[in-house]
Amino acid sequence: MTKENITKLKLLAEDVHDLNVFSAYLQDSVIVANDIKFLPKTKKLICVFNRFMWEDAEKGIFRGNKRIRSALVFDNVLMVKSKGINPKKKTKILEFLAIKTEIKNNYFDIRLIFSGDSILLVKAEEVESSLEDFGKTWETNYKPKHKI
Repeated sequence: MTKENITKLKLLAEDVHDLNVFSAYLQDSVIVANDIKFLPKTKKLICVFNRFMWEDAEKGIFRGNKRIRSALVFDNVLMVKSKGINPKKKTKILEFLAIKTEIKNNYFDIRLIFSGDSILLVKAEEVESSLEDFGKTWETNYKPKHKI
């Protein structure tokens, strides 16, 4: 039995710049609607992604293309709205593109943007978020490509 030699992410975000770092790590991640949970009583939003491990590719480490499960958690969430995301289609795959954040009326409007013009709008009192990998990695034949 071989042990995986990877460094798992465990990051905290306390401002917009930190969320930009999250956005870069999550680029090309995939998620299904069933893995998005808003818990209004605890003011928490939890999104569990299959994250493409770009950090390997950028370091020139050749281990094949890998993905890992990653939990993105937002605290102090007042409201969550979606556009183009049907919660009844629990297994429809959403491809993550970016996080965009604006400050409106002393609240943070955090947009999780997906391909196909799908958006998850998170209204929060402050930026307090975490991104953490868990579980084992797995190889994928698909490596996302972007036109410049």
